[in-house]
Amino acid sequence: MQNGRYIHLFFLDGVGLGGDDSAVNPFVTANLPTLTGLLGAGWYTTRQPIITERASLIPTDANLGLPNKPQSATGQATILTGRNVPELVGEHYGPKPNPAVQAVIAEGTLFKEVVDAGGQAALITPYPQGYFDAVARGKRMLSSVPLAAVEAGLALMTADDLRNGRAVSPGFTGQGWRDHLGYDDIPLLTLDEAGRHIAHIAPSYQFSFFEHWPSDRAGHRGTLADAAAHLEMIDAVLGGLLDAWDDANGLLILTSDHGNIEEKDQRQHTRNPVPTLLVGAGHAALAAQIHDLRDIAKITRTFLGLPTRDLS
Repeated sequence: MQNGRYIHLFFLDGVGLGGDDSAVNPFVTANLPTLTGLLGAGWYTTRQPIITERASLIPTDANLGLPNKPQSATGQATILTGRNVPELVGEHYGPKPNPAVQAVIAEGTLFKEVVDAGGQAALITPYPQGYFDAVARGKRMLSSVPLAAVEAGLALMTADDLRNGRAVSPGFTGQGWRDHLGYDDIPLLTLDEAGRHIAHIAPSYQFSFFEHWPSDRAGHRGTLADAAAHLEMIDAVLGGLLDAWDDANGLLILTSDHGNIEEKDQRQHTRNPVPTLLVGAGHAALAAQIHDLRDIAKITRTFLGLPTRDLS
């Protein structure tokens, strides 16, 4: 692996690139100073790469040559393996992985590749004790991302990791852990602090992954105004993250598994391209290699100096 280099993958579930209709797409009315300052006005409708001095944005195909709408289990597994998982299992599938998707994940993901190469990897999204209890009772299934971490021999992070600054809540601030989960001692962060904290955790690992799933829920539920407010929250977190990010050594990758939130006139996934954002040294050259979700793993291997895989 490349000495001193690290990647953080900031994953947003259910975020696509949509149109310019303010009655449909919450990106149009949302105030997004971080992303607009980085990429320019109207970036959320682009179907062509946007390359700036600091960042690249690439519209990325999540359909992978199959009909119907992309789903979370196969999309996330594709990101983490570099394989066309929907094609391998015969369909877009989700939200949780079925046995066929589980088998592909068990064959190896970026988490496992980094560990096998002698590096450190982590899923820095924590889970409450009730989640672990439900999984142990067979009442919940691991989604593709935590399953990939577990298959790599990594321990999923807990409330103790969140409490001690080793993890960041999927809701960013930690307020939900207090309000809904009964963890009164969880430290509270501002959105800016949450982003900065992710940037400070990332150098501890060659590969780290933050999973923000509430963006998909904001697409399936709630109003257009709710969705716009959710996007503004994400933008504020990214402001803190980018202010603290080390462009010289770290590569920040933001991507998604399928579209959803960008079309609030319906509550289903879309076949729109998803945004892949790269920030870090050599971002433009890496961006030129991205066309669909399989390429996220490819550029990760290139940046970290991991061995290429036989993806047949």
